[in-house]
Amino acid sequence: MGYLTKEILNGFDKYKYSSLDTSPLSIYLMHPFWNWLVEYFPRWIAPNVMTFVGFLLTALNFVMLSYYDWSFYASTDDENYKPIPNWFWLFASINIFLAYTLDGIDGKQARRIGLSGPLGELFDHGLDSYSACLIPVCLYSVFGRGDKYSVEAMRFYYVELTILFNFHISHWEKYNTGVLYLPWGYDLAMWGSVAIYAVNYFCGAAIWKIPLSVNGLMCGHFLEFVLYFGAMSNLPMVFYNLYRSYKDKTGKMRSFVECNRPLIPLLLFLAVSILWAQKSPNRIIETDPRAVFLLTGTIFSNISCRLIVSQMSNTTSETFHWMTPILAICFVVSLVIPSIERFLLYALLVFTSLAHWHYGTVVVQQMCLHFNRICFGVGERNDDDKKN
Repeated sequence: MGYLTKEILNGFDKYKYSSLDTSPLSIYLMHPFWNWLVEYFPRWIAPNVMTFVGFLLTALNFVMLSYYDWSFYASTDDENYKPIPNWFWLFASINIFLAYTLDGIDGKQARRIGLSGPLGELFDHGLDSYSACLIPVCLYSVFGRGDKYSVEAMRFYYVELTILFNFHISHWEKYNTGVLYLPWGYDLAMWGSVAIYAVNYFCGAAIWKIPLSVNGLMCGHFLEFVLYFGAMSNLPMVFYNLYRSYKDKTGKMRSFVECNRPLIPLLLFLAVSILWAQKSPNRIIETDPRAVFLLTGTIFSNISCRLIVSQMSNTTSETFHWMTPILAICFVVSLVIPSIERFLLYALLVFTSLAHWHYGTVVVQQMCLHFNRICFGVGERNDDDKKN
């Protein structure tokens, strides 16, 4: 079974990467650091190994926080929940810095050893679409949930959806302009995560419970604002870049319908997700927020991966995503039979995760076969690899 058609694979043959990074932090600090650091990596280390290890470090933070703080109450005053061990925050800070660094040098390593191409970019951006959910959810554990020091799960769910929307919008922009304009918010978010975890380790969780103003504004409330602002601040530039691409005739010059086609599956998915969270008979977003966050991030990642494939192969984007009707059916069934809502949530989480992992695995295998590459190696496929 293959997800990539012959038309898509042929489109990858014509693909040329084009990006623009205008972030001062990235240009003047990170790129010089990454250019220096990558020279110390052996040439036999495949760029995709660096990409995957960086993603695993991000996922490890999420998995460990799921163990220590499944319900996001560990950092609150609730005595029924044990606090997260202090050593973890230093561990998490180092992890996210290493993940950020590996994400910054994997492409440089690919160009350095002559392996730059569509496979590495697709692999990188596909994993980034998953990390877009994992990273902010990990930050939620720093402040915990509740109105006293932070925000309720439903409010943070809107923050997560906003961040995911912004990620998708960046690739929708590239779908139409042909250029990936790297948002400033990514570098700031990664450094912010590193700093927050480090402060938590050296100063303790109590520091986030100090009011920022006389009217009771807390650090958790301020983080909510920062994440919203960081996610949405890129939106004006997206529309401006899109406008210029049509005005200067430098983009894909798609019709209005074709231009906005990639937004349809995302908006339908977001609508169903919000409806379930708001109308859940068992208030599922309050009883199992982490499962809801992860389910949302998994389906979103699959939607965005398919957009990235269409954008890179210059083929028509999908109009509907097959997981959204299943999500809607589960929501309707939960309204009729509330007693099985939690079972449906977890069953759907397992099913969509397996389906998404299968999609990613098969797509990478198809790309490796098409470009005669080994995903985690630096050489070409041999006869035995091709047979497998």
